[in-house]
Amino acid sequence: MQADIDEFVHIRFEGDIAELLVQVNPKRYSPYVTYEGKKPTIYAALKKALYGTLQEAMLFWKELSEYIVNELGFVINQHDKCVANKIIDGQQCTILWHVDDLKISHVDPSVLQSVLKQLNHRFGKEQPLTVSECKVHEYLGMRLDYSVKGRVSIDMFDFIDRTLEELPNDL
Repeated sequence: MQADIDEFVHIRFEGDIAELLVQVNPKRYSPYVTYEGKKPTIYAALKKALYGTLQEAMLFWKELSEYIVNELGFVINQHDKCVANKIIDGQQCTILWHVDDLKISHVDPSVLQSVLKQLNHRFGKEQPLTVSECKVHEYLGMRLDYSVKGRVSIDMFDFIDRTLEELPNDL
């Protein structure tokens, strides 16, 4: 919820979540409860982009890419608009992202810390960014293993297993 929304978007809270809102602040939310059948429902207009909406994803991409380019001096890849590169201390630094999940790489850990500090200063105001600095990462359903020097192994076996477990038996 970093980006201001630039259009009029309504959301609907129904059932348990509408009831919880009323319990948290009855004075504020009770006047807005309506019923659809037997379900309590509250309609609201968004002031900020809501995580999970298409508007939020696009607004955050725009805000993040403008910051990376204009403030950090990276160049967006012409073939993939969610990849940006910059030469820092003679070596390429790459930031790639999917919605709000970023992967940043550079050979020098101090460069990574510097980039992370700048990103955290801009986007970690509500809550500090979550950072993983280990040899094996889970990223977007992939397992990226950097434990062998000079190599990366990528698999999705855990993701596939979880997906198969969630499928109905007839599939």
